[in-house]
Amino acid sequence: MVVLDATIVNIALPHIQEALEFSTTDLTWVVSSYTLTFGGLLLLGGRAGDILGRRRVFMTGILLFTFASLLGGLAQEPWQLLAARVLQGVGGAIASPTSLALITTTFPEGPERNRAFGVFAAVSAGGGAIGLLAGGMLTEWLDWRWVLFVNVPIGVLIAVLTPLYISESERHTGRFDIAGAVTSTAGMASLVYGFIRAADEGWRDNLTIGSFAAAVVLLLAFAIIESRAKEPITPLRMFADRNRSGTYVIMLSLAAAMFGMFFYIVLFVQNVLGYSPIEAGLAFLPVTFVIALGAGLSQRFLPVLGPKPFMLVGSALAMTGLAWQALISSDSSYVGGILGPMLVFGFGMGLNFVTLTLTAVSGVAPHEAGAASGLLNTTQQVGGSLGLSILTTVFGTATKNEAEKQLPKFMAEGSAQQKAEFARTQQLPAPWGHEVLAQGISTAFIPAASMALLALATAWLVIRVRKSDLEALSGSAGPGLG
Repeated sequence: MVVLDATIVNIALPHIQEALEFSTTDLTWVVSSYTLTFGGLLLLGGRAGDILGRRRVFMTGILLFTFASLLGGLAQEPWQLLAARVLQGVGGAIASPTSLALITTTFPEGPERNRAFGVFAAVSAGGGAIGLLAGGMLTEWLDWRWVLFVNVPIGVLIAVLTPLYISESERHTGRFDIAGAVTSTAGMASLVYGFIRAADEGWRDNLTIGSFAAAVVLLLAFAIIESRAKEPITPLRMFADRNRSGTYVIMLSLAAAMFGMFFYIVLFVQNVLGYSPIEAGLAFLPVTFVIALGAGLSQRFLPVLGPKPFMLVGSALAMTGLAWQALISSDSSYVGGILGPMLVFGFGMGLNFVTLTLTAVSGVAPHEAGAASGLLNTTQQVGGSLGLSILTTVFGTATKNEAEKQLPKFMAEGSAQQKAEFARTQQLPAPWGHEVLAQGISTAFIPAASMALLALATAWLVIRVRKSDLEALSGSAGPGLG
């Protein structure tokens, strides 16, 4: 449901923008308000599952997510939708890490757990595919609000069936690190806000500078709190192993690029190519298939080859696809300029998903499974929010520069009706507006490719695979990747 929700909302973004009058840069908050809260509180959600019982916490998160989806569908103002998305993030943060931890603790390390994670990845890819199609159909045939309403019956059904199929886990004693959760979430929110604010108001704006300053103070406070807490929300010992630390960096970097790619390609295919929501959903379906293919191949051959080759090849393919997308122009077609790069990128991500998940949670004690899986999900969500905000800053600067170039052309060539509409909306119409949007998107993919390059460098220089690691992945008694 969480994956389906993300892809459904992405397809509906242009319609949400029009209905609630978001600017393109402010529209990123529809994604970031969810992912920031989701990522910032994931570790607390994982800890809650360890302490209170994973089934109980899982159901609580699902019900909260469902209620927030209902509120989001009823939103009449931008702030109402963003508030609902924040609440959705809280619900997702409570439910998501407990689901992954339940897999980690239910299946023994080795081939059985590998198969379980393979199914988990396949279901995630399937949820993404369904979300793309469902989002297109619901937006085009009904209304964008139904991309949120659809979660209500799904959430209720999950809440009813969970007690029948999932046993309650053993409860562990412990404390909740509220201070760590608040400072980390607030710090990342300030950092993301600073980048998005800079896209509109520039780097010298007082609020932009203040946001970055607040982010530094809050994140430093978070580090100090975690170093002194008896039961920190982020156990720093999780970073002691170079393989696990490298895995987190790779996940953060690739997620940063991935969130931005999907956000801007959705805008391109609907606003430049003129695709309907259903056509946009179909346009992204091949990506979900190659992600599932890559995940299946990595799950099958991981015990034989180990994780590093998949990290290297997957990150290199992701970087190639993003660099290719930096060539997008207003004249690009779907087949000639969009499909190929997305397939290359998607296959690379598929090779990484199962690989990174196994590397991050292998060898973790059962009572810390929630924290380990939560930290992996946190790096993905926080990386996505941070990456999207950075790409938005680049996008904002590039579109402003291109708009200055296109405005004289529009004034010379545009009709009186187009000029009157421009005076009302301050938005350049096609084809001049298409040039502006395409230039901003293509420029934004340059830092996206750099993020994937960072993932590739980390996989090459940091990840070290030992013979005992391969034995652990094959299910022998050797130690795990931690």
